[in-house]
Amino acid sequence: MTNLPSVSAVDVAALLSAGSGESVAFAGANAGPVKLAETLAAIANAHGGLLLVGVTASGRATGLPNLEEAQAAIQAAGLLTSPPLILPLPHMVEHDEKKLLLVEVPPGLPHVYSMDGRYLTRTAGQNRLLSASELSALLLARGESGFESRPAPDATLDDLDLIPMQSYLVRLGHPAAGLEAHSVREAPDWQKTLLGRGCLTQAGDGMLPTYAGILLFGREPQRFLRNAQITLVRYAGPQMGDEFLRHDASGILPEQIRQAEAFVNANMRRGMRIKGFTREETTEYPISVVREAIVNAVAHRDYAIRGDGIRVLMFSDHMEVYSPGRLPGHVTLDNLATERFSRNEAVVQALSDLGFVERLGYGIDRMVASMAEAGLPAPVFEEMVAGFRVTLRGRGDELVSAESAARWGNRRLNPRQERAVAYLAEHGTITNREFRELCPELSDETIRRELADLVDQGLIMKVGERKATYYILK
Repeated sequence: MTNLPSVSAVDVAALLSAGSGESVAFAGANAGPVKLAETLAAIANAHGGLLLVGVTASGRATGLPNLEEAQAAIQAAGLLTSPPLILPLPHMVEHDEKKLLLVEVPPGLPHVYSMDGRYLTRTAGQNRLLSASELSALLLARGESGFESRPAPDATLDDLDLIPMQSYLVRLGHPAAGLEAHSVREAPDWQKTLLGRGCLTQAGDGMLPTYAGILLFGREPQRFLRNAQITLVRYAGPQMGDEFLRHDASGILPEQIRQAEAFVNANMRRGMRIKGFTREETTEYPISVVREAIVNAVAHRDYAIRGDGIRVLMFSDHMEVYSPGRLPGHVTLDNLATERFSRNEAVVQALSDLGFVERLGYGIDRMVASMAEAGLPAPVFEEMVAGFRVTLRGRGDELVSAESAARWGNRRLNPRQERAVAYLAEHGTITNREFRELCPELSDETIRRELADLVDQGLIMKVGERKATYYILK
């Protein structure tokens, strides 16, 4: 509550001036959770929009005497709908020195939301019941989602890793910020908070982790979803061949994204390209585009599909990012850049909370613009038989001088560290045990110190915790 995001007063003034409508609604300072839930569900069943709390029906800002109470009412409202609404944190805004809360309901949510068995929508600034034909069409259009909200079979709260779970709660402004990680379960309302984010589900008198909760905070997510990982491969030529470097990124989804980005960044060619009569330093692909493609694949893949996973394949002239699951809902290749539909709303919202993705824009337009700015062909988006593929074309022969293979040549490395980095360049990863096999004369403490120094120099990156720790080139 102490760090609510804010937007400019100019935006608020424009909203108040335009008045309520299909995508904008107002709620008074004394609006309770039930009234708020009705309006939020109606907006969600329409096309998404905004709810401004602390404003009369005529658009006059009265302010909120207690922001914490208003925030609690909004959170409670999200839990009253069926299924619960997973929404971004409210924005604190000011108008005429009065504090208000702005609640964003993203477009493209995957469910049809009811309130006490009633299905509402918005028309001409009012909430109204959906007709039977409208409800039938909406259920049909949004009926393919829901896997992430199911309880993971045999999973319990003990299967959640307290460290990433605490970090997430802190990002949400939860009181868990002042506790040690092992004490997170003593924090007030932590289960209610994760229930509202779709990471837990009610089971009798208790709670169980959903698939989304396991993917985001599980100790061993692949025990419950074996193929929920990213296979990363760099081939030497323009096609698949016998020469390749491979790494399987596993663990929770945020860690997979970090590993995948680090792998691509470490294995991209760097050099010079000719532009006019000059040369400029460049990389094979803009890293921002690579990051967007990887995050989109993780956020929107169909986790219900077994036997297939995300694949990032790098070739000498292009790279491919493949994700299981065809385009969801009403999204097609023709409207991909403008339409929104979240197959995994809890995963998307959590990745947004953690800073990986912008909730209302999934970056397709930014990818196209960044590739054009870099002088590269536009990304190619393809719907496959059972998945979705993004192909990026690299600079190819324009990279006239590739980066030296000895990227660490100007670093001050001792012979043991040079041996470790050479092993990494060949194998892709290294563990403490593998380093010990390379240098059997070293003590465990010396091995940890040597690897920590390589991390501090920015040459390698640590992945995982405790016994599962390993290192990759950065």
